[in-house]
Amino acid sequence: MAEGSEVRAWEELIPDALSLIFRNLSLQDILTVIPRVCKSWERVVSGPYCWQEIDIEEWSLRCKPEHLDQMLHMLIARSCGSFRRLSVSGLHTESMFSFIADHAGSLRRLELPRSEISDSIAEVIAPRLSNITFLDISYCRKIGARAIEAFGKHCRSLIVLRRRMHPLEVTNKVCQDEEAYAIAVSMPRLRHLELAYLLLTTRAVLDILSSCKDLEYLDLRGCWDVKLDQKYLKERHSGLKVLGPDIIDCYEQSCWDGCSDYSDSSVYTWDFMEDGEDVYEGLSDDDSIWEDDQGLEGFEVRFYGGGFSDAVTVFDWPPSP
Repeated sequence: MAEGSEVRAWEELIPDALSLIFRNLSLQDILTVIPRVCKSWERVVSGPYCWQEIDIEEWSLRCKPEHLDQMLHMLIARSCGSFRRLSVSGLHTESMFSFIADHAGSLRRLELPRSEISDSIAEVIAPRLSNITFLDISYCRKIGARAIEAFGKHCRSLIVLRRRMHPLEVTNKVCQDEEAYAIAVSMPRLRHLELAYLLLTTRAVLDILSSCKDLEYLDLRGCWDVKLDQKYLKERHSGLKVLGPDIIDCYEQSCWDGCSDYSDSSVYTWDFMEDGEDVYEGLSDDDSIWEDDQGLEGFEVRFYGGGFSDAVTVFDWPPSP
């Protein structure tokens, strides 16, 4: 080492500082590479410091349901109940919804797109989610006005609601005004509301506008039956930005893209394998990363390079009728 050069003892940084650095890494690196650098880094990723925000939505789109539950159990346990954000797609078991709610004391942002949550489940878990300010229940086909009313009744700090749907998921419905009325009655503090492609009438949207007086953003793309008078909006809701309804888009760039300030730049996707082969070179000699976690026998990981292909975007939005 050159004379006078500075020695940087990265391993001696406090856990909070290390966690901020590790957040810039992919989930793959945090779980498989960082623990093998040194003992202090292993302790950081095994504890709550790195799991204040749990974002596994991209990975969850490709994994098996049973492996999704295992991963959530592990990461929530590591967070020690201190996670502030949870983003996961396709959650399907009632016990998992309950497990999340039981550990949601610090949770502020909950994203559950494409999940199998029902009205009855929502009514049970909503009282335990009283601190959330951001809720994403887009593409959740099994819920309706009852679930929305339950969340509005118990989540009094809620200011952002995403309830977007795909047109093919609402083809058998006649009208979803009841959901709009539930929002108007139970969520008066909303500032940001996304209702793209719900089957709504103008009357239902006007009820929301009259009740949610702090609303700053309203997404009505694809709500073809809604006709809002521009003069009325300018006079009564001058600070409100309305997107749609007469906008033809191509489902953004992917079926999980949105208006969030958060994004996942990782190019890795995960899949779990059970064929017994060596799924990740370098893991076979030391499995200490899983030592403190229960119920993970046979839990193996395979990483694939590259992002999602165009085929995964599923559908394009249809044009206006």
